[in-house]
Formats: sequence, C-alpha cells, structure tokens
Amino acid sequence: MTSRAAGPSAKDRLGRLGEDLAVCHLQRQGMEILDRNWRSATKLVRGELDVVASAPGALVFCEVKTRRSVTYGLPAEAVSPAKQARIRRLARCWLDEHPRSWPSIRFDVVAVLCPAGGEASIEHLAGVF
Repeated sequence: MTSRAAGPSAKDRLGRLGEDLAVCHLQRQGMEILDRNWRSATKLVRGELDVVASAPGALVFCEVKTRRSVTYGLPAEAVSPAKQARIRRLARCWLDEHPRSWPSIRFDVVAVLCPAGGEASIEHLAGVF
C-alpha cells in the first residue's frame, strides 16, 4: 500500500489565496514586499509575519486575514489584542535580524473576503494597531 501525503487543506489554500491577493494589492499601492511568511529564528517568540513591506517613509508589518463569509465575523475582527501583541514581538525579532533605520513603523491589516462563486473584496486597514 502506498502512502500519499495530503496536500494543503481548504483553509490553507484559502489563506494562501488571501495572502496572494493582499500582496498584489500592497504592490499596487506602491509597496515593496520584503518578506512573506517570515518565521522567527528564536524559540522565545513563535509565530509568523504574513507580509513585511516597505512603503514610502514606513516599514509595514501586515497581517492578512481571509474568510469565505462573515458568518463568524469580519476577517479583520480576528486580529485580537493577543494576536496584535504577538505580531509586535515578531516585528521586534524581524527588526533585530534586519538592522536598518526606518522613518516609521506601522502595523496594517488586510482583510480579504472570498465568497464561494463570487469576487474577492479587499479592505486595507493601515496603522490599525
């Protein structure tokens, strides 16, 4: 009997689609993507930064949240205070690994809604935490 590795789950595929759409949106806004799905090398801070980008005059840490519907709330509502704190800690780790001076740093959320059979919508919330 041959064992076959399972592919990405539907949730993972949806998340990847949302991130791809978010990156295209950010690039259309004039941002340069510096990192995607960056993971901390330290075991003290676990997690992942979805997108790190540079915008004119700012370094942007961007959390992407994707949903098929609003049944369980809007995508951006999933970025809880605990999630925000983890992203801030991860951002410090990223900055430690990429020493450079930035005029400002901000934290954005890109909320992507991808209804089944419908067109995706993107809401970019700049500097929300």
